[in-house]
Amino acid sequence: MKACRRVAIFVVFLLLSGSAILEGQELKKIKIGYPAISYNQIHIWVAKDAGLFKKYGLDAELVFFRGGQLATQALVAGDPPIVNIGLVVQAGLQGHDMVLIASSENAYYYSVVSRPAISKIEHLKGKRLGVSGFGSASHNAALILLRRFNLEPNKDVAVVVAGATTERLAGIESGRIDATVLTPSEIPRARKQGLVEIYNMADLGLEVQGNGFATSRAFIKGNRETVRAALKAYVEAIYYIYHNRAETNRIVSRYQRTSDQDVLDATYTWFVKNVAKKPYPTLKGLQFLINEISGRLPQAKSAKPEQFVDLSLLQELDKEGFFGEMGKRYP
Repeated sequence: MKACRRVAIFVVFLLLSGSAILEGQELKKIKIGYPAISYNQIHIWVAKDAGLFKKYGLDAELVFFRGGQLATQALVAGDPPIVNIGLVVQAGLQGHDMVLIASSENAYYYSVVSRPAISKIEHLKGKRLGVSGFGSASHNAALILLRRFNLEPNKDVAVVVAGATTERLAGIESGRIDATVLTPSEIPRARKQGLVEIYNMADLGLEVQGNGFATSRAFIKGNRETVRAALKAYVEAIYYIYHNRAETNRIVSRYQRTSDQDVLDATYTWFVKNVAKKPYPTLKGLQFLINEISGRLPQAKSAKPEQFVDLSLLQELDKEGFFGEMGKRYP
């Protein structure tokens, strides 16, 4: 009898071990890119560090690109096949296969900061406004903002590439630039340097497609279950963040390489205030971008916002009750 019991225990052990090995083998390796150490990337970091990609069968490697333009170019090349960006309209109009399957932003949340001597956007006339790079989200935001104040970029206000956030802030201190655009998580640092926030773009009231989960139709067609798994992790990360502030801050602290509580609080507060739990891209916001670019790309005049999205995966999750399940798991 004891021998039989030992055999039974050994068989169970083998089955469990085999199951664990099989589970490990079944993890699908995938690269997922992101373009900035920024407030609108935190759900990607959380999906990785909280084990949500693994939960849905993915061994995800996060790849950092310095700026949206480089990330977009990488996505066009298919490596990585999924990137968390918002710059899909121009690439799509230029013939590249690129669509948003989800979105975390329906507006631009940049603020303009400068030395106290400059207190209004109108005071930027004849001055230099720094952005991270041409074609970046900060560049696009700067162009939109200036035109709303009837200031012509590079005629009334010089829009110049001034590097990453630290370089732009240093550029203001040295006088190399007069102002820059920053994200919500970067504002506390600017204030500590004695700079002032002269305008928040959210006050424009514009619905604009911002950051989102982007891939290609070709990749969806050939790897639908992989994309679906990544999207599930993306969505669950949003719910997780709402429900787990302390753990979210711990993860964000590691990626942002800061323990500054003001920065962590600003990042977290922005996210839970502005990111929808059903992260559908905004067709109205995409149409806004199409209109903005129509003067430079004639093909934009016949473009429709639907050609830059694939909502089928989100709609599937919605129909299957995935969002309701998340709501119960993270009340």
